[in-house]
Parts: sequence; C-alpha cells; structure tokens
Amino acid sequence: MADTVFDVVIVGGGPAGYTCAIRAGQLGLKAALVEKSDKLGGTCLHVGCIPTKAMLFSAEVWDHLKHAEQYGIDGASQPTLNWKNLLGRKNEIITKHTKGLDFLMKKNKVTVIRGHGRLTGKAKDGIFTVDVTGADGKAAPVQGKKVVLATGSDARMLPGYKADDTILTNIEILSLPAMPKSLVVIGSGAVGVEFASIFRSFGAEVTILEALPRIVPVEDEEVSKELTRLFKKRGIDVNTACKVEKIEKMKDGATVSYTDSAGKAQTKQAEKVLVAVGRGPRTADAGIDKTAIQLDRGFVPVNEWMETAEPGVYAIGDIVAGLPQLAHVGAMCGVVVASKLAGKYARPVRRDRVPGCTYCDPQIGSVGLTEAQAKEKGFQVKVGKFPFVGNSKATILDSHDGFVKVVSDAKYGEVLGVHIIGPQATELIAECVVALELEATIDELMFTIHAHPTLAESLLDGYSSVEGMAINV
Repeated sequence: MADTVFDVVIVGGGPAGYTCAIRAGQLGLKAALVEKSDKLGGTCLHVGCIPTKAMLFSAEVWDHLKHAEQYGIDGASQPTLNWKNLLGRKNEIITKHTKGLDFLMKKNKVTVIRGHGRLTGKAKDGIFTVDVTGADGKAAPVQGKKVVLATGSDARMLPGYKADDTILTNIEILSLPAMPKSLVVIGSGAVGVEFASIFRSFGAEVTILEALPRIVPVEDEEVSKELTRLFKKRGIDVNTACKVEKIEKMKDGATVSYTDSAGKAQTKQAEKVLVAVGRGPRTADAGIDKTAIQLDRGFVPVNEWMETAEPGVYAIGDIVAGLPQLAHVGAMCGVVVASKLAGKYARPVRRDRVPGCTYCDPQIGSVGLTEAQAKEKGFQVKVGKFPFVGNSKATILDSHDGFVKVVSDAKYGEVLGVHIIGPQATELIAECVVALELEATIDELMFTIHAHPTLAESLLDGYSSVEGMAINV
C-alpha cells in the first residue's frame, strides 16, 4: 500500500465518507477509504439513524395494534412486547446494510483500509500521507493526491458524567436488555423526541427536560407548539426552559434534579436517563493540528466546495462548521467533493435546501425558512396552513393530527419554506425540497396535480391555503 498513490484518501466510513468513496469510484478515481472500526456505516448505521428508525417502526406497529379491533382485526388489541425480538430485528437490519456497504466498496473498486487515520502534515510534492494505525498498534502510511476528512461526531455528555447502564447516550439506549418502565430525556432535538416517542409507545413513563423555551427548537414555532400538545396528549411530561442541576444514581435508577421555568427546584426519578444534548465533532486525533486548518469550537471551517484552509484537504459530514449534523447532508457533501475532484458537474450544498426530518409520532419534516426566519430576512411573508384532519388518506390511516405550513414570498409567490408535522412528514418533505430547488411559486404548485387519495394531497391544499383557497378545509 505504501507504493500506491490514491487520487483521494477518505478518512471515516460513515455516510459522508462511504458516499464520497462510492461516487469517486463511479467517476473513475482511485479511492481509499480508511475506517477505524471493523464495520462501515458509522454512527448512522450502527447506533443512530437506522436502528432508531427500526425501533420507531416497531413502535408504530404496536400503536396500530392497540386499535386493531376498530380496523376489523379481532384478537390483536392486547399484544405482548418481545423486547429481545425487537432488538434482534434492529440488529438484522444493521447487519444487512453493513454487508451491503462491503459489496458496494468492491463493486466501485474502493480500497478499504482498517485503522485510525491521521494526517501527517502538508502535501509533499503534491502527495499527502495519512498514517493508519491498525488494531495491532502499528502505523502504515497511505498516500493520496487529495484527502477528505469525514471522521464524524460523538454524543455530548453533561459535564462531570459518563455514559453507563443508567445514564445513557444514543449508543447505550439502543441495547438495553429490557424495556424500562420510566425514562427521563434531557434534550428535545431529534434524538430526544424520537426516543421519547418510542418508549412512550411501549408504555414507559417519559419525561422531557429541555433548556430552551420550546422542544424541537430548530423547527418552526408552530410545529414545536403542536408537537408539545400531541406529546402531552400521549402522556409525555414535557418541560421547557428548565435547567438540569444534577443526576444522582440510585439502586434502581436515577434522580434528576432540575430548576423549572419558574425557577423552582424539582426532581424526577426514573429507571433510565437519556442525555440527548447534541453531538461534538470528532476532530481531536486526526492530525489536523499538523495542517493550516484552524478549528472553530472543534469544527472544521470549509469553503463552498468543502475545501479547508489546507489546500487539497477537504472536510465533510458532522465535523463541518455551519452545516447541520445530518447523514444526508454529509452524504451530499461527499458527492459534491468527489464530483469536483473528478472534474465533473457539481454544485455546493445550500443550507436553506437541507430537509430536516424527525421520526417521532407525529413525524416532522421541514425545509427552507421558518416564518420567523423569513421575516428576519426582510421578506414580505405570506403563510398558508392546512390541517391533516381535512385529508382523507390521513383519516384512513387513523393519523390526522398535525398540519402542513407553507411560508412564501408575498411579492413573487416563491416558496421559502415548508413545515410539516403529521403522518409520513419525513417522506412528504421531499417534494418540498424539489419545489425550493426549482424556485417554484405558489401559482405553479397550486396547479400541480396530486393523486387522490394520498397524504401528498395535503401539500396541494397547503400551497392553496397560502391564497386562502384550500379545497378540503
């Protein structure tokens, strides 16, 4: 390997890294993918997106079974939870897709190198060297004309605490040996509300503690308000504007002490505590200090083509400053870099074109500007809102809570943002991303036929509601 000079060496085998490697291979580049674990896929596949969504699907089926008789199915309304099988199915899905990635590496002639990759410094005679330390502790050099850093992120923990079998991160909670009867979730971003949703479906007593004034704080304010209402309707104890003071472990769980929104001291006991307060970039041991790159709170600054301050070194995925830590963002950044390096058509990732998806019940899908952001940017804003209760397919699915909210520019009618909370919101949002990419207007979308009966019709009514002309409300 020391004699081989790759066109690109990619450090990190998560969604950003493996996508970059695959596209590089497709475009004829000689690519090497360095991964320190024995499996490709990163956090997303093994302890993130995929296993969490597998468990959410089980929770969705479970919730439907509770109402089986009204669907005309007798004898299924009192199911028994088999936690072992639930985890087994989750693990089977992970294994299947891990094998799929191994196949894709071979198919696209990507050389996979196992070990921890570190940059050794600037390029010499146009060639970078990445030292790869294997499981045996021995380092071997890997050379490349370009280097792409895709080292990912780790779950943040509250200061002074470590993850264990009581105080959990996304890693530990996915492998609990038994279903807990109670759970305190600290943080209400996507990770927090998704696990809150899962465990509430299966009957756990769930409490959410959020430091900011509203849950899912990156979403439109009306979406946050609706999720709060529906979570409380499901029996989830939602607390905002509160500060966690300490976590004390007990024999059968933990006690969380916090100050509520009124400044009053409170405590909550639970079997398990999930800390979901964000993720930190994994950049401390990647050799970045040997380059011209100056980290910003641990994140890597890049230009529009993902190139760092060190010419020839790129960064993609969760380590990039200013981009949301989402698998699909990292993957697209990987495609952009590979295409650019191969001299093919590419265009930069735009922050305002990134869909956000949260898979709790109800689901949330959003893209573009919130109403508040659009006003802050000086747009004359025109907003439309359509409730799923007016959509026949939502009624058929027995899932008609939530709404579609469309934010548009009053002057030209261009869609600035779409915010959905309700059934299959994470699927529906794809159309809205396309609409924003093509700079579609309300007039154009109001005359775009949507099949009946579908959940997608709610978008047609959402666009029409901007002009006060939704058909089904």
